[in-house]
Amino acid sequence: MTIGAVARSRWGRWLCGFGLWTLLGLSFASQFYISSAKAGLPISWRQAVSYALGDWYVFAALSVPVIHMAKRFRFESGGRGGSLAAHAIGSVLFSLAYMVVRAWVGQWQSAATFAEAFKPLLVKTWHFNLLIYWVIVAVSQAFDYYQRYRERELRAAELEKGLVQARLQALQMQLNPHFLFNTLHSISTLMHKDVEAADRMLTRLGDLLRAALDSSDTQEVTLRQELEFLERYLDIEHTRFGDRLTVKLQIAPEVWDARVPNLILQPLVENAIRHGIEPCSRPGRIELHARLEEGRLTLEVGDNGAGLQNLEMTEEGVGLSNTRARLRHLYGDDHRFELHQGPNGGLIARLTIPLQIGIQPHEDSNLDRG
Repeated sequence: MTIGAVARSRWGRWLCGFGLWTLLGLSFASQFYISSAKAGLPISWRQAVSYALGDWYVFAALSVPVIHMAKRFRFESGGRGGSLAAHAIGSVLFSLAYMVVRAWVGQWQSAATFAEAFKPLLVKTWHFNLLIYWVIVAVSQAFDYYQRYRERELRAAELEKGLVQARLQALQMQLNPHFLFNTLHSISTLMHKDVEAADRMLTRLGDLLRAALDSSDTQEVTLRQELEFLERYLDIEHTRFGDRLTVKLQIAPEVWDARVPNLILQPLVENAIRHGIEPCSRPGRIELHARLEEGRLTLEVGDNGAGLQNLEMTEEGVGLSNTRARLRHLYGDDHRFELHQGPNGGLIARLTIPLQIGIQPHEDSNLDRG
């Protein structure tokens, strides 16, 4: 059990309180011992500790009802007058109770009568007892306010986390229909050209949707799992494009089990096919790279299409805008997502996120599909 857990437990709080009162008693015992010696009336250290702890342990015992009073009568708007009156009466009773109990303890320590022990207490400690009462009330209410403040902070953090999760779920739910509609459109087009190919495409679409539904509640998966899902999607696109589509994967061995956002690559590859491969009559090529750069995971999806003349003026579709929103919710400012013109034409989508490794890396580092 940690120190924080002990402090939060009931017995832990009692132990901390006992230690605090003991430290106060010992500090006053030191002062009493030194001042008595300087005044020419030296006492033993044992006597100083006995008298001081006798004082502060009585305060400790009486602090229990005071703490309950502090919780019952708080100085909050709407009830300050009543709380002030209750604590004024409580402070008087506390001072009287201290003198009575301390006189009884003094009888036991010095064999004096109750009256002999009570009279000096009435003269010397009345106002000090009132001060101790109000200190206990102030500390108790300050600690209570702090606890409530921390609880509100925790509730706010939980609500914020729940809101982020809800937004991520909404974005993922938006992405799935977007992908489905595009794929169904491709199947509809293929039905007029090759019915058997369209039938195979429908079967693969069913497998793909089943995989998407199985991971619909998961925001992050390993890169290995993400590539397995992407492979199902590429099976559909290969049915559609045939030899016109070639995909090259270059995956660094150490990043196979890095965690990535679920369904983060599919919209990037879909965007490359839709805008880079589909409009051109020549064979299309898509390259996907995953590697480490300065301790961070970098993913790149590039094509050999015509590219874009003006990236800044280009309006992003559902897939790319959805990707940006998901990355912002998952990583805040700790990510980069950029579109670049390829050195030999085409467009490159580059994504950089924090590296989080799960299990052992895969042995293969280069996969070719054609």
